Amino acid sequence: MASTRMAELLMLALAALSICNAASIFRPVSDSHRSAALELFAPVGGSFASLEEAYEALRTFEILGVEKQGDVSAATCPSVTSVLGSSSAPKELFYALKVNSILKCNVDDASFEVVASRLKAVLSDASSLLDFYYSIGGLVLIKDQTSNVEVLLGDAEGTFQSIKALSQSDGRWRYSSSNPESSTYAAGLALEALAGVISLASPEINQSLIRTVRNDIVKLFDSIEKYDDGTFYFDEKVVDAREHRGPLSVTSSVIQGLTAFASVTLESITLPQDRILALAKFFLGIGIPGDAKDLFNQISSLACLENNRVSIPLILSLPSTVLSLTKKDQLKVKVNTVLGLNSPPLKVKLIRAFSSVSRDVPVIESQELKYDPESTFHSLVLPETVDVGSYIFVFELALQDSEDGKTYATGGQTQIPIYITGVMKIKNAAIAVLDSDLGTVDTQKSLNLDRENDVSLSANHLQKLRLSFQLSTPHGHTYKPHQAFLKLKHETKVEHVFVLGISGKQFELVLDFLGLVEKFFYLSGRYDLQLTVGDAVMENSFLLPIGHVELDLPEAPEKAPRPPLQPADLSSRYGPKAEIAHIFRSPDKRPPKELSLSFLGLSLLPFLGFLVGLFCLGVNLKNFPSSVLPATFATLFHGGIAAVLLLYVLFWLKLDLFTTLKALGFLGAFLIFVGHRTLSHLASTSAKLKSA
Repeated sequence: MASTRMAELLMLALAALSICNAASIFRPVSDSHRSAALELFAPVGGSFASLEEAYEALRTFEILGVEKQGDVSAATCPSVTSVLGSSSAPKELFYALKVNSILKCNVDDASFEVVASRLKAVLSDASSLLDFYYSIGGLVLIKDQTSNVEVLLGDAEGTFQSIKALSQSDGRWRYSSSNPESSTYAAGLALEALAGVISLASPEINQSLIRTVRNDIVKLFDSIEKYDDGTFYFDEKVVDAREHRGPLSVTSSVIQGLTAFASVTLESITLPQDRILALAKFFLGIGIPGDAKDLFNQISSLACLENNRVSIPLILSLPSTVLSLTKKDQLKVKVNTVLGLNSPPLKVKLIRAFSSVSRDVPVIESQELKYDPESTFHSLVLPETVDVGSYIFVFELALQDSEDGKTYATGGQTQIPIYITGVMKIKNAAIAVLDSDLGTVDTQKSLNLDRENDVSLSANHLQKLRLSFQLSTPHGHTYKPHQAFLKLKHETKVEHVFVLGISGKQFELVLDFLGLVEKFFYLSGRYDLQLTVGDAVMENSFLLPIGHVELDLPEAPEKAPRPPLQPADLSSRYGPKAEIAHIFRSPDKRPPKELSLSFLGLSLLPFLGFLVGLFCLGVNLKNFPSSVLPATFATLFHGGIAAVLLLYVLFWLKLDLFTTLKALGFLGAFLIFVGHRTLSHLASTSAKLKSA
């Protein structure tokens, strides 16, 4: 059963891989994005590295509806007030104001007044696009956060024309008049800056100037690029690596600039809806970025597309693209905005569905899916015409309110690959040994391919082996799986694989051993039989042992091919070895305990005699030096002798000879030194007594 389960997992993996390769499935923002945001934007020590990073994190959390971890305001607001109260660069002021728009830090109108005057001063001397972008963006943020500070531009048209002067004929922008290189990324910044000028203008900007920018936007969209999966994106054409940005960053800049400019103009910007939808699919097709900057660009761009005056894209998605006939799964479709909100009232139509093998014959045509308001799914019960296999389903969205067609982008027809799976019916499975001459059945045994079999057969080189079975779908149609083969494995590990063929409704394999003796290397003996039948849409794919056959083949001639060398079994070479059982020598016979103790007593007799001799001789400590220095040397001398005796005891108990000799060498040198000083003192003392 384990092998069966393994085969099923393999087939499901192949199905998923095939679907992924066929087309991209786009799904709205999900909880996975929220989990990634919490992981990528985790503050270090409760604060972020910069105000720019803090804004990107806070804005991402705000769009996704994620609660901020810890008290971010307590750690970030002091940085905001510090930047706004200092002579920081326009970029720092810009991001400080952006963070303040979310956290609502305690910034008074006097601080806003100082910042506004500083930004106006930068704007009056601005010559580069970035100076315009940060200064105008900062003034717009102040306008949104307080009404008590004057931020309107007196010469808004002059500022507008100064920014417009940096535009190019292809819709791209230059960063400055001294830089001839044009940039798509800069076009997004310019559009956002121009939108800020329009919102700060007093009086209003001339509409003719706004129309020229709208024409630039149309030209910019003429340079849009396309991936194979149908998604559109913008890319930078600047060769300089220092200025180069990836498609995600560039496309995000254009989308934010486009939606910002469209939100402040009176006339709508007309762009093809399919391109707006394809741009949304580009951001969704990225999946979940692993970089915090990329995640911010993705989520902020999708938020701009979620609510804009150009066109709001609607995403058609399926909870599963693998449906089971056996489990009677229904086709379910959901339509949401890019951030996962419900769509306006609409109908989902299945225009047609056709097999990936025969595209000319549709199995479903013109079916409207039924809408369930509780689950918000559009569903359809699969008709009998749909059997197991791989299909292409073509959907189309139809908004119920015609006015919604001006606001939402549904795109044209959407093709989605779908796999229909099921449990195949296996009937009339049998294995037989046939006589080669007449083709009559010598031995035949039935097989149950729902479980392992242990069939035992025997044959010689004049006979044949036949394996046959029928395979049909849940609707009773004959089905040919992608994999159907029989493997014979000799007891010497030599393997042979044969593919089963199909004739009518019957799968059959006939092995003529007379013609296979050379391929089998004339190896007689036991061959284990293993049958494999599998397909991506076959839920009961299996890899089963079905028994063995004893083959009696003729002796190999002299020039017959030899079986190939089998690879070494690495587990037997490098695996754990068998435990070694050590047999030690039996201990020698020892003398009785009483004899050993008697010998120990005899060994101590000389020491006792030595002590008695010292007592008889009247040994005393009268000549022990009385002054400090000679007494110290005398004490060290006697201590050294005691240390030598202790070393002998340790040698007897645990130390080896080399360790004992090294220690004895140090102690001997020490004894010579202190002994010489002690004896010299005694000799001089004795000489003084004699002379006296």
